[in-house]
Amino acid sequence: MEQASHQCQHCKHDFIIEPEDFEFYEKIKVPAPTFCPDCRLQRKLVFRNERTLYKHKCEKCGKDLISMYHKDGPMTVYCRDCWYSDSWNPMSYGQDVNFSENFFTQFQKLFYSVPVANLWQPQSENSEYTNFSTKNKNCYLAFGGKESENMRYSNNSSFTKDSQDLFNCMQLELSYENVQCQNSQRLFYSKHCDNCSNSYFLYRCRNCIDCFGCTNLRNKQHCWFNEQLNKEEYDKRLKEFDLGSFKNVNRGREEFYKVYNTAIHKYAQFINTNNCTGDNIRNARDCRVCFDITGTDSENSKYIIYAVQGVKDSYDSYGMPKVERIYEALASGFDMMENQDYAFTIFARGSKNIQYSINCSVSQNLFGCVGLDKKEYCIFNKQYTKEEYEKLIPKIIEHMNSKPYVDKKGRVYKYGEFFPAELSTFAYNETIAQEYFPLTKEQAEEWGYKWRDDDGKNYKIDLMAQDLPDHIKDADDSIAGKVIECAHKGECKEQCTQAFKIIKEELQFYKKLNLPLPRLCPNCRHYERLRQRNPFKLWHRKCMNSGCQNEFETSYAPERPEIIYCETCYNNEVA
Repeated sequence: MEQASHQCQHCKHDFIIEPEDFEFYEKIKVPAPTFCPDCRLQRKLVFRNERTLYKHKCEKCGKDLISMYHKDGPMTVYCRDCWYSDSWNPMSYGQDVNFSENFFTQFQKLFYSVPVANLWQPQSENSEYTNFSTKNKNCYLAFGGKESENMRYSNNSSFTKDSQDLFNCMQLELSYENVQCQNSQRLFYSKHCDNCSNSYFLYRCRNCIDCFGCTNLRNKQHCWFNEQLNKEEYDKRLKEFDLGSFKNVNRGREEFYKVYNTAIHKYAQFINTNNCTGDNIRNARDCRVCFDITGTDSENSKYIIYAVQGVKDSYDSYGMPKVERIYEALASGFDMMENQDYAFTIFARGSKNIQYSINCSVSQNLFGCVGLDKKEYCIFNKQYTKEEYEKLIPKIIEHMNSKPYVDKKGRVYKYGEFFPAELSTFAYNETIAQEYFPLTKEQAEEWGYKWRDDDGKNYKIDLMAQDLPDHIKDADDSIAGKVIECAHKGECKEQCTQAFKIIKEELQFYKKLNLPLPRLCPNCRHYERLRQRNPFKLWHRKCMNSGCQNEFETSYAPERPEIIYCETCYNNEVA
């Protein structure tokens, strides 16, 4: 089939469907989408509340808990122990298919009636304040990662130990304030680095030890802003700079970004890839318009964001480990079991052939189900025989097309579209849609999204940010647990909590690594790191090296100040 241009139902902009896309849709037997890629992503992210947490009570055992669901919301919230127990049966909520009512309205009734776990954190230990994560131990305010220990205030980071304030990092230890770094120890204030240690303020460095303020170095030691020093001179400068001081860290950051802005930037962060477009991709081939893909052997995929351990033959999905043949899925996979043939799912894992289902695991052949485990041939949580199931599914699909769901803004949802945003239990500003597609309250409501106003917390402030000691050596243990006013004072657009506490383990971390106390709340710090990543968007550009005619797709917008090189020119200068 030839390339075709369609108008997005949501933003009304035209978007292109390529022949390869039509081949994929035909392979998995779904129609072409009616929303553009950006609006498809935004629609999924409205269902993902990672970082907005509330106090709640388990509605089964009465235990106090932390939840991603507001107490005034429509969901019945259980603690993790109750939700995973045999004391209730999700099949008891089963309902018949009603062909006089559209599918999504029926699904919403089921979705809102089946209990949900307060947070999504399977097999985690002592990690009460984490979400969208698994197999973590002693983690705090860490979201969207797996198999980490003693990690705090981090997002989309995995296999990491004794580290803090990270974004999209893998396999770090004793590290702080890094963005998209891997396989490093004692790395601080750095971005896009691999296999580095005992270093500060690095950008795109590999295999570097004891370096400060450097860019694009390979296999170096004792470098200071790309100047080669001997060990004695490097140690002397580092001691004189004294990074235990908050003022000195800010000075180091300012000096580093002057160098960063004049450095050469490769058009994309690709390692061991072939025929890929997007950014921050490793060990992949034939992955197009993909971002933040790590692990091994990813291939033949498109519009995939944040895949941790390989993805194959998949489209339009966010947040997963090892999966194959999935489409329009959110947070599906996670367990290293079979994860195949998902379409329009949220929290599906260890399963096969599941469509339009949420919170289902170790199951197969489900359609329109919620909260099922070790089940097969179910529709709306009701059991069918294999023959009944296979006969009924085509009728449901035809019904979805003949009697579609139409939302309040007139957008039409037939078979082949992800869940309507109106079905989300979250307000827009509770979800990570607000992080990547920020809206004001008025804009969100105009687009038909929910919005939740601040509950109006009145903190009793113990310390102002400006009154914190400049140097960590002057911070005594009494600071732990005190309420500190965020330096932004709620005046930013970063969902500022206005105040924060430094917990005991965190204070020990700063003292151990000679790091100054933060002045911003965790949310504001998260947004500062988020601004350091490139958008999930590509522009067609030419290499900026004089005389080079190479062209490429890059996540660096044309109006940005960075000097962007193609891979050949970059390697000639750097490698």
